[in-house]
Amino acid sequence: MPRQPKQPTSTRLVQEWLLPSSATLGSAVRAKGILQEVRARLSLVSRRLVALEGGSLVLRVPEDDHDEYSHVVNTVSEALVGIEALPVISREVEDIMAITSVERHRWLKDGRLQSVGTRTVKLRGRARKITFHVFDPHHIEDLLDRDMASLWREQDALAAAENRRRAAGKAALTRAAKRAEKADTASGATELSPKLEGWEEFDLDGLLR
Repeated sequence: MPRQPKQPTSTRLVQEWLLPSSATLGSAVRAKGILQEVRARLSLVSRRLVALEGGSLVLRVPEDDHDEYSHVVNTVSEALVGIEALPVISREVEDIMAITSVERHRWLKDGRLQSVGTRTVKLRGRARKITFHVFDPHHIEDLLDRDMASLWREQDALAAAENRRRAAGKAALTRAAKRAEKADTASGATELSPKLEGWEEFDLDGLLR
């Protein structure tokens, strides 16, 4: 007999916290990062009760659970104080600025994208740790407001075109130098070859047959 699908448990809303745009910077990835930051302060049981719905964090519990969950409400409320200053991680930067990881690495390397340090975390269920750069949200917001990503792309495109032009010019000079070298070699070989006088007459006499 086929197993019946599990019916969703009816829940009630205990508390809702609207995430300000100054905190999410318009990014769903950033909002999810804030959720993870808040959940990290809760017990394993309580973490599952807090979720992200739209642009808000919500605390939902089973309909028949009449506990006020004041301890969870207080913990989440405290965690959200000053959340706008939470450092922005790499994947959030890419989503906020709509850039690729290649662009992020390039602009970080040349200093246009400024890191405020690094953060090391242990992957869930693994022994390996990863380290990544974090960024000041005010710096990222400023870059976003001025649309610096578009400007940097234009600069990179011009620089790439200039590099191609220089490479083409260098290659042309190299080819010209090689042709001149070959011409000089051929000219030198001609000059060194002995020129025999009266060769035609010598051949006509039949002496070479």
